[in-house]
Amino acid sequence: MTLLPPPLSLYVHMPWCVRKCPYCDFNSHGVRGTPEYAAYVDSLLADLDADLRDFGAALHGRTVETVFFGGGTPSLFSPELVGRFLDGARQRLSFAGDAEVTLETNPGTVEHGRFDGYLAAGVNRISFGVQSFDDDKLRRLGRIHSSSDAASAVREAQDAGIGNINIDLMYALPEQDLAGALDDVARAVALSPTHISHYQLTLEPNTAFAANPPPLPDDDAAWAIQEACEARLADAGYGQYEVSAYARPGRRCAHNLNYWRFGDYLGIGAGAHGKISDAQGVRRRWKTRLPAAYLASAGQTARIGGDSTVAAADLPFEYMLNALRLIDGVPAADFQERTGLPREAIASSLAECVARGWLLDDPAVLKTTPLGQRFLNDVIETFMA
Repeated sequence: MTLLPPPLSLYVHMPWCVRKCPYCDFNSHGVRGTPEYAAYVDSLLADLDADLRDFGAALHGRTVETVFFGGGTPSLFSPELVGRFLDGARQRLSFAGDAEVTLETNPGTVEHGRFDGYLAAGVNRISFGVQSFDDDKLRRLGRIHSSSDAASAVREAQDAGIGNINIDLMYALPEQDLAGALDDVARAVALSPTHISHYQLTLEPNTAFAANPPPLPDDDAAWAIQEACEARLADAGYGQYEVSAYARPGRRCAHNLNYWRFGDYLGIGAGAHGKISDAQGVRRRWKTRLPAAYLASAGQTARIGGDSTVAAADLPFEYMLNALRLIDGVPAADFQERTGLPREAIASSLAECVARGWLLDDPAVLKTTPLGQRFLNDVIETFMA
């Protein structure tokens, strides 16, 4: 198996949040006392050093195209600490001159005037976890901010000079109707972000909502909401380029695009996942989840929660799980470049999907039809080993 090195990104996980939301299944931990934020940044850099040693030749000469601080709530970390990490990462890795650097934030945790600090630290894109502009829905989702907090935070970031802003919105919320979902979209659009992520609330295992489910719209109602909101976003100039992602022209999220195109990424931080292509194939590594354990194992082997090379038989599914989320699809040649497998490895699955009307009958591109987008999970399962 011969792999061409794909673009490289850096994901940095900041695990703390003010309060765990009942729908959240991410590796996030409610703040108790005062977390060791500065020590955590030291552990991040030690983790990065160790990964660079471990992956060695697979990273040699490669440039970081994007950085993404996810969580948790990364904005609990001061601009100075975010800047310290970025400075340290730039000393260890080559960054592209136009590298996209995203910081996720909760509108309820940002102090007035801090956005200029994040901009000075090297952050050039902010992603706000708004979820809804309906205060009742925000309470039911366990969010700590109000709709006015969210609007104020977005405007403060814009006033600070951050020109690339995403707003996360959920739909199919507890007892939400179509009018309520469209109002959320309208209020997000009124703030003129460059990007809107619009995704359906789902009940994930091991969450409070899974244990005690709230009343959610049924599948038909959720589909009607999705279609209506897609149309409203398109009318407002936000082009859909992925199942849940909409952007102004030229403002697609480069970091997420690298995920969906099966690019490589280092995963640094408690519970962070990474993917690196090396001589053995596609290698996945993830870090120990608990912040205390991660801090105690800074830069040591114990920081690794798991490490494995993806079996060749599983690569078609893993590739399609990402690539087919893109509305425009991907060049067919990318499959071989990113997996090292010949097209023959997926020929029968492709033929089945084309016959069902799920994929375009085009040898140059891997792209779902509108029907395939509706039944995307079924399409992707066709490529399972």
